[in-house]
Amino acid sequence: MKKDTIQLPTLKELEKDLFVMLQKTFGEVLTKQLEEMDQQIAENRDKKRFYLQDKRAVEMDTSFGSIIINRNYYRDREKGGYVYLLDHYLEFEGSKGFSPLVETMAMEMAVQGTSYRHASSMIEKLLGYKVISHETIRQHLLQTEVTFVKPTDQLRKVLFVEVDGLYVKRQRGKRRGREEKIASVHEGWIVNGKRTSLIAKRHYVHKGKEAFWEGFEQFLIDNYNYNPSEHHLVINGDGAQWITACQDHYKNAFFVIDRFHVAREVKTLFKGHKRYRVIRKKLAQYDAKGFLVELNSAVGTLENEKKEERLEEFIQQLSKYPQALGDYREWLKEKDIDTSHYRPMGSAEGTMSVFAKRLKNGRSWCDKGIQAFIDFMVGMKDELEIKTILGRINPNDQTASVSQPKYYVEKLKSSVGELTRNNLSYLNRQKGKPIYHALQALRGF
Repeated sequence: MKKDTIQLPTLKELEKDLFVMLQKTFGEVLTKQLEEMDQQIAENRDKKRFYLQDKRAVEMDTSFGSIIINRNYYRDREKGGYVYLLDHYLEFEGSKGFSPLVETMAMEMAVQGTSYRHASSMIEKLLGYKVISHETIRQHLLQTEVTFVKPTDQLRKVLFVEVDGLYVKRQRGKRRGREEKIASVHEGWIVNGKRTSLIAKRHYVHKGKEAFWEGFEQFLIDNYNYNPSEHHLVINGDGAQWITACQDHYKNAFFVIDRFHVAREVKTLFKGHKRYRVIRKKLAQYDAKGFLVELNSAVGTLENEKKEERLEEFIQQLSKYPQALGDYREWLKEKDIDTSHYRPMGSAEGTMSVFAKRLKNGRSWCDKGIQAFIDFMVGMKDELEIKTILGRINPNDQTASVSQPKYYVEKLKSSVGELTRNNLSYLNRQKGKPIYHALQALRGF
């Protein structure tokens, strides 16, 4: 029997080794491209204004590992001071030690994940080396600036608003916590197959000492071209006093008591009760009058005093605004507005759960930290422009590569192909040609 002498690495080992090798290769490509761009800038700069002082090396952590680039250092004769033109044109700050992409990845992971530490750990596992500490991520996020004004092409006359509060613990100080008041706004629903999405959805987080609805109205004016005499607002929220105050602030609005909260209270009070199904049916039918009649008729039939007291408070609260139990679509029909594509309100709790998942769970925050964190979350969700220490996060960055000059793209591909072939000795052998041709065919995929 012929002895088996084949020795091969496991797929895991092969994949890991190839990833490290490609990181090294692409790191060299990046270094080469940056230095060539720096030279191009030097040749085409305003030589009367920018005097070439010398070349200086900088080490920078990137998604391809740590790279060292030698870039030109200029004296600005017009404004005084010194500048790296490469940093200016490519919108980064080389002296900070890592690339804007690493910074963005770290902050996004911190917001979408469970903690700053987890984000730092995940980037290390992903890239294979320690890139950025959890405290550095936190400090960078604290210094972000979000541009909240992003006008929509608002053509619709109805705006839908979901409002709720999120209680967040505070660190130290006299206050144990504070309620963050948040609203989500959209222009309606669009159905694509089995999926339904919201049109032009935005988030508003209240700041300052002015009343919530005053600040929110300015937000609508800035982003939705809101006109009180032309637009109709449908506002969904629970019975908190600051939320129901919308009825006094807006004259052309319909307040909807959040049906999730109402249904939850009904279940707590009446589950197992003989009138439970009837009460739920009245609520589902938007029969406000019938629903309140059923609640009143159930007084004195509950199993304990605490539930009786809670029921009386519940009835008293709903009796203040019985119309809020009705169907807002009937109100819009009276104003000759087509409601065929409108759906029931009630996503406020879902909106809050997204924020609560990251902000609560036993965490406590300082005022500056929570504000910067929520701002960044909103910036990511609403695809707003965010200024960072190392550059900026722009929602248009995802499509920016499409508009890059053709010569630049071809040059990049050529550099990648050349360095990849030279660094992978297997591809230089005769037996490596088939896989080389396969990789070449996938170039740019």
